[in-house]
Amino acid sequence: MADNGIDLVYGGGTKGIMGAVAEAVMAGGGKAIGIIPEFLMDKEASRRELGRLSELHVTRDMHERKHMMFERSDAFVTLPGGIGTLEEIIEIMTWAQLGRHAKPMVFANVSGFWDPLNALLEHMSGEGFIHTAHLVRPMVIDRAEDVVPAIMAAAVPADAAGEADVIKRM
Repeated sequence: MADNGIDLVYGGGTKGIMGAVAEAVMAGGGKAIGIIPEFLMDKEASRRELGRLSELHVTRDMHERKHMMFERSDAFVTLPGGIGTLEEIIEIMTWAQLGRHAKPMVFANVSGFWDPLNALLEHMSGEGFIHTAHLVRPMVIDRAEDVVPAIMAAAVPADAAGEADVIKRM
């Protein structure tokens, strides 16, 4: 991400996979922008480590956090995670289906982690429950190192004015 001038906008945790991603982005010279609700600061982060982030935004609740992350991101990457991760990407996909955005969405499908969800989405679409399935098509990328190039490639098409989409934050 840092090599491509892309800042990380994420949920602010300093532990686990996302903490490691934030560290790697900053070690590469990029910015890590954490957005975390007050009540999670001691559960998902160390206050000392939060101080090392390029930017830190503390929100009142999860809704404000997700809205701020959505507003500040040009693309969405979903790494393997738990129920909170699932809830966040489903909301982003719902907003795409409702025409609220056309930002690239990616499942980092490391070791087939998201295969069961992708099968469920295909089933739901086949049964007619995803009425605009063409708007709810996250890219499924199997290797972590292929995620940024795939997003950069997805941003290449130019709009009617000839301006290319630019991915600056994800």
